[in-house]
Amino acid sequence: MSPGDDGGYETDDRHLTRTRLPEGEISDPYAPSRRGGVRPSRNLIMVVAVVVLLVAAIAFANRGGGDGTSGDGGKETAQGAGGATAPSGVKPVEGKSGGIASGFAHTEQGAQSAAANFAVALSSSDMFAADGRRRIVDTVYAPDVVDTRRGALEKAYSDEEFLKRIGLDAKGNPPRGMTFVSRANPIGTKVVKYQGGTASIAVWYSTLFGVAGEGSKSPVSESWYTSTFEIKWTDNDWKVTDFTQKDGPVPVGRDQAASSAKEMSDAVEGFGGFTYAR
Repeated sequence: MSPGDDGGYETDDRHLTRTRLPEGEISDPYAPSRRGGVRPSRNLIMVVAVVVLLVAAIAFANRGGGDGTSGDGGKETAQGAGGATAPSGVKPVEGKSGGIASGFAHTEQGAQSAAANFAVALSSSDMFAADGRRRIVDTVYAPDVVDTRRGALEKAYSDEEFLKRIGLDAKGNPPRGMTFVSRANPIGTKVVKYQGGTASIAVWYSTLFGVAGEGSKSPVSESWYTSTFEIKWTDNDWKVTDFTQKDGPVPVGRDQAASSAKEMSDAVEGFGGFTYAR
C-alpha cells in the first residue's frame, strides 16, 4: 500500500513501509512503454469480461452492512486515519479454523491481519467448489449473517453458465489436465475505522485468475483490487459482516514475457500460500 496523506494524520518512521529495491539502473515506471501497441487478444478480452462479472456477482452476494456499533465501547479511530502497513514484529497467529487462520488479536493490528486473510480465503479457488465454499463461508462470516451470505454466494458461484464461461464444469472443476487458478496476494492493509468491537479494514491486493493448461480459453491473468471489510469481534475472533470491492490501484506493467501454461500450472501447484499478518 503506497504511503500517502491519511486524512491529515501524521505517522512516524515506525509506520513506514520499507521495501528493498533491486540494484542497478532504475527507469521511470510511468514513461512510455518500450513496446509498441499490441491489440488485445480475444482470450484476454474474455478473461477481463469474466473477472468483471465475477466481481459484480460477489458484490451483489455481499450487499448489506454491519451494524456499525462498538462491541466494547473501544476508542474510535477516525476514518482515513490508518497509517501505512508496516511490520510489527508480532508473530502470525498459530490457530486455524476450517483451514483458515484464526485467533487474531483484539486490536487494530489483529483486525488488519484478519482482513488480509479473509481476502485470501474469499478469493481462493475453493470458493468455486461446494464443500470448500461452505467451509470458508462458515468460518469467516459472523454467525448472525452467515446463513444469508451462504445462500447468496451459493447462487452466485453455482451458476452453470457462469462456470462454463470461466472454463469450469458444473462442480467447479477445470478440464482434465488443466489447473484452475484463483489466488489473492495482499499488498497492504489500512484501518478505515476502528471502534474496538467493530472495524472497517481496507485490503489492497492483486489476484491471479484463470485456467492454466495447453489450449485454455481462459488463460491466467493478473488484476488489482481493494476490498473493504466490515468486521466485528465475536466468539473471541474477528468475523466478516460485509465487504465491498473496487478496482485498483493498478501499477504500471513491466515488459515481461508471459510464462507458458505448464510453467504457470507448476508454479501454482508448487508455491503455497501464506498466513498474512501486519
